[in-house]
Amino acid sequence: MSENVQKSDKTMRSSRGQTLVKQGERYALIGVWILLSLVFILLLPDTFPSVANLSNMLGSQAVLLILTLGLIFPLRAGDLDLSVASVLTLAATIVASLNVNFGWSVWTASVVAIVAGLLVGMTNGFIVTKFDINPLIVTLGTGTLVVGLSAIVSNSRTITGVDPALSDAVLFKPFWGIPIDFYYAVALCFVVWFVFEKTAFGQKLLFVGQNKDVARLNGVAVKKVRFTSLVISGGVAGLAGVVYVGTTGSADPTSGAGFLLPAFAAAFLGSTTIKVGRFNAWGTLVAVYFLVTGITGLQLMGAQTYVQDLFYGGGLVIAVVLSKIVRDRTEKSQIVQQT
Repeated sequence: MSENVQKSDKTMRSSRGQTLVKQGERYALIGVWILLSLVFILLLPDTFPSVANLSNMLGSQAVLLILTLGLIFPLRAGDLDLSVASVLTLAATIVASLNVNFGWSVWTASVVAIVAGLLVGMTNGFIVTKFDINPLIVTLGTGTLVVGLSAIVSNSRTITGVDPALSDAVLFKPFWGIPIDFYYAVALCFVVWFVFEKTAFGQKLLFVGQNKDVARLNGVAVKKVRFTSLVISGGVAGLAGVVYVGTTGSADPTSGAGFLLPAFAAAFLGSTTIKVGRFNAWGTLVAVYFLVTGITGLQLMGAQTYVQDLFYGGGLVIAVVLSKIVRDRTEKSQIVQQT
């Protein structure tokens, strides 16, 4: 009897220990983010914690956060979309060109830009699912094609003079000193969180991403789920392009060139927090602002612009390794439970 009690106590202690470890993993990145912020506050008390710097950090990453939130849809389904930054560029040039060169309403031009993003996503989804081609190859090709279309639309020039009504909608009347586009991005986080956690489609995305064959055998329309995820990715990238024009008031055929690596770095790093091993909305938000905190702090300390490449590149490599470790451990745990 006493042996059974001892075994039960050991099992309970082991279970509690595992729970604590899992909770630590879930919030480790948030803890590191807070610690990093405190270090910069101590080292740069006059500049880093200022309202102006905080406003700049939060507002400057809204476009990246929106773009990444779209990207995690196909990633959750196990697919890569390398065309998102190119779609952002195309959407931005469409808005600017139609408004400045052809006199269209900036709102009509914005709708056209988002529709263009959806069409690129549909093209990606159709080719990937119809011909069963690796999405890495497909989206790399369509992304390069879209860059060429952006150059045609903009005549390979920077287009300025976009109707300030768009900038007013994106930046007008900062709330608590923070640009309004940040709140748009946070609102999109709520939407993505709801889709992932509260809808059947979100669960199907996860199921497909874990094992397409098993999902298919269980009645999930795998091709439809993958197609839809790529369409959403393209549409949200188009939205990011519209917001980008609103923040800059201009567009050029290289607008999105610098967004691809940061988006993937934030997406994979975000999968290591909140919902460990899963691409998730709030983890993505944390990752985006963790990265910009480190970059901004180092730049204020005198680091050169190359620190962005170091942070985003290093962050992506570390995040991919951590994701692989978590995935392998989860699979081993499932095998042990089944046996």
